[in-house]
Amino acid sequence: MSIFSIFQRTDMDKGLEQARQTPGALILDVRTEGEYAAGHVPGSRNIPLDRIGAAALDRAVPLFVYCRSGARSSQACSILRQRGYSATNIGGILQYEGTLEHGGGKE
Repeated sequence: MSIFSIFQRTDMDKGLEQARQTPGALILDVRTEGEYAAGHVPGSRNIPLDRIGAAALDRAVPLFVYCRSGARSSQACSILRQRGYSATNIGGILQYEGTLEHGGGKE
């Protein structure tokens, strides 16, 4: 790791920037309700991975998906794409360096 790497933004930060620059985009957190309530990206919506296949979302809305490490969000993106959604995996909240909101949890 170089000294300059501390100034590089994480993939999660880059993904969130892309989401915020995409008109109408939705940021999805696919962690459990408890994980979401303990701290989540401001403006995100929680739909746990085990319910993502039944989620009723607008297929015209670009989705940017994250979880804790990036593994569940990868699975969620695969499911969403199979259902005709535009879904981008932006990684895991462990990489996130911004402010977290607390509370919430219900879809």
